[in-house]
Amino acid sequence: MELIREAAGALGLENPFFRPHEGIAGATTRIGNRELINYGSYNYLGLNGDARVMRAAQAAIDRHGVSASASRMVSGERPGHAALEQALAAHYGVEAALAFVSGHATNVTVLGHLMGPRDLILHDAAIHNSCTEGARLSGARRIAFAHNDWQAAEKELATARRAARRALIVIEGHYSMDGDIPDLPRFVEMARRHDAWLMVDEAHGMGVVGRTGHGIHEHWGVDAREVDIWMGTLSKTLSGCGGYIAGNADLIAWLKHSAPGFVYSVGMAPALAAAALEALAILQAEPERVARVQRNAALFLRLAKEAGLDTGTSAGLAIVPVIVGSSVGAARLSQALFEQGINVQPILYPAVPDSSARLRFFLSSEHSEAQIRSTIDAVQAAMAGARPAEIPG
Repeated sequence: MELIREAAGALGLENPFFRPHEGIAGATTRIGNRELINYGSYNYLGLNGDARVMRAAQAAIDRHGVSASASRMVSGERPGHAALEQALAAHYGVEAALAFVSGHATNVTVLGHLMGPRDLILHDAAIHNSCTEGARLSGARRIAFAHNDWQAAEKELATARRAARRALIVIEGHYSMDGDIPDLPRFVEMARRHDAWLMVDEAHGMGVVGRTGHGIHEHWGVDAREVDIWMGTLSKTLSGCGGYIAGNADLIAWLKHSAPGFVYSVGMAPALAAAALEALAILQAEPERVARVQRNAALFLRLAKEAGLDTGTSAGLAIVPVIVGSSVGAARLSQALFEQGINVQPILYPAVPDSSARLRFFLSSEHSEAQIRSTIDAVQAAMAGARPAEIPG
């Protein structure tokens, strides 16, 4: 870390990470007493800062304080926990759901607990770190297949399934690095054909994918009950913090009484549960927010392509990368844009291969067309002015 810091200093690069935001980070934010156009937030529908969401959180604080104070199994249960879980289950049309205190910990503890050394976990090569950590904890055999390649996945599963007691396929509904989506019907069919479970991480899908933001199953017209395990987070569209699992009642009852990350962890703060519940209600009542974020992302993607920028495989739903081609180039481009009043974070090696280092733009329903157009102009100008060896155009 020190070597990286010194190298960045020698190149005149500031640290783009851990900058303090001085207010609510939405389509704009304040950093260093400057207002910037902001593409560094998961506040997809602008609900973090919505007065109704904040009132719900404040009411929960007034009633229950700021903490659940204990494991829910021991003494930490609050009415808001059950209400949120019932609403999440209804959102997917499944039997039950369970909320965890951390999104990352949800995947780690559920995968680590559900699967074992005699089992197989087959996952997309671009799956989130929380899933790979959970798979590693489980001791199961772990096989990664080429990103979004269902044919490669089936080939791997057909070869390895017979030697495994149980098999689990893990994919994301909306990939956070590339902004693309999987062919869900293919994965459902594959899971049934090979007697495997299917788990979908919808952290970046809820509120973004599907006509009304219900997620990848709505996009493809698939009955949500065809997916065995739905996972998601509360920190993005739902403006809280934590994670959840939704599925059949037996799965949820078993996790509620045995998953280490639930049984031995403090319960979710009541205010966060209340905020997420209110945000979910707004999502369902105001689908025009979903239409706006999708429209903004589609515009950003179209303009970026017209400008000759490499946007990879993005579907243009809320996440659009601009692939730069080197970590130094991505860091320099991020800094140049920051100086022009645009906040967007670089994704550098080793998070991605150096050749696919990028800037990752998170769009929201609150961005204006003018902001999007001026941003594309700024990116295009900054890349055109860079030396080709630094920032390939």
